[in-house]
This record gives sequence, C-alpha cells and structure tokens, in this order.
Amino acid sequence: MKFVDEATIDVVAGEGGNGCMSFRREKFLPFGGPNGGDGGRGGSVYAMGDRNLNTLIDFRYARRHEARRGENGRGSDQYGAAAEDIVLRMPMGTVITDIETNHVIAELLVPDERVLIVKGGDGGFGNLHFKTSTNRAPRQKTPGWPGEQKKLRLELKVLADVGLLGMPNAGKSSLITAISNARPKIADYPFTTLHPNLGVVRVGPEQSFVVADIPGLIEGASEGAGLGHLFLRHLQRTHLLLHLVDFAPFDDTVDPVAQARAIVAELKKYDPALYDKPRWLVLNKIDMVPAEERERRVKDFVKRFKWKGPVFQISALTREGCEPLIRAVYKHVATLRNVVPDDPDPRFDSAPVSSIP
Repeated sequence: MKFVDEATIDVVAGEGGNGCMSFRREKFLPFGGPNGGDGGRGGSVYAMGDRNLNTLIDFRYARRHEARRGENGRGSDQYGAAAEDIVLRMPMGTVITDIETNHVIAELLVPDERVLIVKGGDGGFGNLHFKTSTNRAPRQKTPGWPGEQKKLRLELKVLADVGLLGMPNAGKSSLITAISNARPKIADYPFTTLHPNLGVVRVGPEQSFVVADIPGLIEGASEGAGLGHLFLRHLQRTHLLLHLVDFAPFDDTVDPVAQARAIVAELKKYDPALYDKPRWLVLNKIDMVPAEERERRVKDFVKRFKWKGPVFQISALTREGCEPLIRAVYKHVATLRNVVPDDPDPRFDSAPVSSIP
C-alpha cells in the first residue's frame, strides 16, 4: 500500500430539517389545534483514531465527505428523524487543521476516541412548538439550520518512542530489522527507504517500545536535496533520537564526522525543538573496523565531532552491541513514561550508556 502522510479534504455537516405547519383536522374535533412537528438534526462528521491504519491514502482519493440532512417535520405530531453521523477513521497521530483559520482542531492520540469536526444543523421548529395559552393556532414555523463545513488539512505524524536519524545507507533499516519484526526494504544503494517504517522492540514481558525509521537525510535537504525534510515531522513525537553514523564507509574520501555534522545542521534548520530532543550517537558497521583500531577511531571521531553525550558501538548486520543499546533505550523511554523499568536479566543492569572522553 502506498504511504501517504498528507491530504486535504472537505467536510460538510448536514442541514437540519424544516419545521412543519399543520393543524389537526378530524371529524367531531373542530378545534384540534396545531400538530406540526420539528425537523430532525443534520448529521455531524467525527474523526476517530484507528490503530489498524497507517496511511492517509483513503483521503487522497475521497476528498469530500458530506453528511445527510435531517428529515422535515410532519403533521400528526411527528418530528423529523435525525440524520446519521459520519465517522472518518484515520491513523493514530493524525493532526487535523482548519485550512482557513490554521487552527488545529484535533490530534488523534487516543484509540477509538471520537472527535467532532463539524456539527450538523439543528432542526427547525414546527408550529406545535409555538403553541401557547394565548396563541392556540400559531402559523409560525422555522427552517432548519445549516450545518458547518470546513476545508481540512490532514497531516500524519507517526507515534513512536524512538526515531532513527542518519544519512542514506547508514544502516537504519538494518537496525530496525535486527531489533524488531519490521521488515523494510534493504539494499546497497541510497534512499532504499522511501517512507517511514515502524517496529515494536520487545525487551521483555510487557516491556517494549516503538521505533521509527525514516528515509535518510543528506546535506542540503532544507533546499530540497534528496527527499528534503519531507519525513522529519514523523520524529516530532519521539522521546529519543538515535543518530546512526556509517562508521566504515566504502569510499575512503567520505568523512563520517562531516556527514554527522551535516545531519545535525539539517535537523536544526528544520525544527529547533526537534534539535533539542535527547539524542544518542550510534556508530554502526563496527564489524567492518579491525578490533585493534576500534577504540582509537572511536575516540578520534568523538573528539572531532565534539560529542559529549552517550555513544554506542554496534553492528546491525551481526547484532553486535544491539542488546545493550535496546536495554538502555528502554530504560530511558520507561523513565519518561514515569514507569520504573524492571530488568528481567541482571546481566544488563550495568549495560553501558558509554561516553567516550
């Protein structure tokens, strides 16, 4: 299925039904009185978050959603029936914005929670509604009220605890494949990943977190190079960013430090709040570096990059170093969830969130 994370739709609520003017006329009842009923309420349009959906593709092709109008009132004290509401099911994490006012109507963060987008019009009053002790034969009725209508922008921001950030071919898809059941496309050419992928990482019984893999960034993304900043929005709800660096590029002229600096610069240009999120450095493809040279090259990288945060050395291909990484990530995410993590395996109580001086 094609991944679509933006769409524009028109939503129109139903009009209320008109009130009825009618009088009761039966044999032997010369003064039957008014019996015109009120009109029914028009249908409203609701949005609902559905955890089984992961794309807005349905709204790319169905752009207008219009609820029915309420029934008109009738004689014999009959009120018009209210029209059925429309419920639009959208992926979790969808942001609904009114294009005209640029006001965010709702963010779908709770599964199966219904959010009112546009309200249907109320039904008009029949002459039964206007009967009083002094006005026994009213001839007034009112039309139904019009329903609301809006032009909306839908923007999907995936819900994930951890986001993977890095250059193309840094090993993001390989890492999410190694630590979760996600199976994104993996190949030896840039921009293999063309849309975000989500994976659930199981750490232990009832212990898990969600990781998001987005297409790679390159220098100049803010000017539209590569895929631009198109998918960075999917990292805005994460608690932690893992900055993956290809520590052993095939081209000797490529400097991993320069690539890492380019990623950080693009992140800052896109959103300072995203730049300020907790970020850990993950040096991938460590298996391509001779064991006797690793410590020296890692220290040299950290020194040139001027990095003072946590550093992990992993190989997504061989899973070397992946277990301590996911244990440390889970502890960090669980702390932010205000949950005290129970580590079922004491071997990883001292899993290093290593920092190279």
